Amino acid sequence: MKEQNEKPLLSFEEWESAWKKNWESAQMDYELPSSYVQEEKEFLTEVRSPEHEKERLVKINKEFEYGFKSLSEIGPAVTIFGSARFKEGERYYELSRSAGSAFSKAGFTVLTGGGPGAMEAANRGAHEAGGKTYGLNIKLPKEQHPNPYVNESYEFNYFFVRKVMLVKYSCAFIAMPGGIGTLDELFEAATLIQCKKIGPFPLILVGKEFWSGLRDFIAFMTTQGVFDIKEIGFAKIVDTPEEAVELVLKSLPHDFREQLKK
Repeated sequence: MKEQNEKPLLSFEEWESAWKKNWESAQMDYELPSSYVQEEKEFLTEVRSPEHEKERLVKINKEFEYGFKSLSEIGPAVTIFGSARFKEGERYYELSRSAGSAFSKAGFTVLTGGGPGAMEAANRGAHEAGGKTYGLNIKLPKEQHPNPYVNESYEFNYFFVRKVMLVKYSCAFIAMPGGIGTLDELFEAATLIQCKKIGPFPLILVGKEFWSGLRDFIAFMTTQGVFDIKEIGFAKIVDTPEEAVELVLKSLPHDFREQLKK
């Protein structure tokens, strides 16, 4: 833990200033083309009829059916996720590439969000190792193109549907260094594990230096009474993809591990 008198990386004033600047420049327009703004405002203010909500439910159900049908035969898989901002040659891009390769060589299909950065790197590593690898791409107003290293890309409109697919068809979640999206997926899995909705389910964070701040914050949360000390073990922090592979393999039944080698 940091000493109490140690200066934080970002002061409260800097945080407030950054938030205000972002909020004022956004105002319903960030990540949304101007043509979407009026539609979004109307959606948030209108009274929604049962008929309209049923139409939305039909779309959601169709997307779930699409996901189940598309992924039902992919075989034993792991999900690797991380920042979309890393470039080839950068430290965490190459770490993610190694992770994709290591899990592929262990016999797993590699799933990612299908985009650039750590996702591309993991798909690339698996592809270069000769394994199966797929991208579960999300449709965004600012379009995210699938990376070129997937056997196939499956596109989703809803983040929550995509997350269900990534959990449902994976033996483990492997979190590479990443930002808000990575934390969202990480804590979704952690919440499901904490509430015993899934599990035992390996959730592994790769990169001890990167994840040290999260570790410290979780420790701080326990001192504030919002997190039980017994729940700190929701994720294992390791330094190498090889450690992650070993942990995942240990979590599986012996017969299943033998099947992976074939």
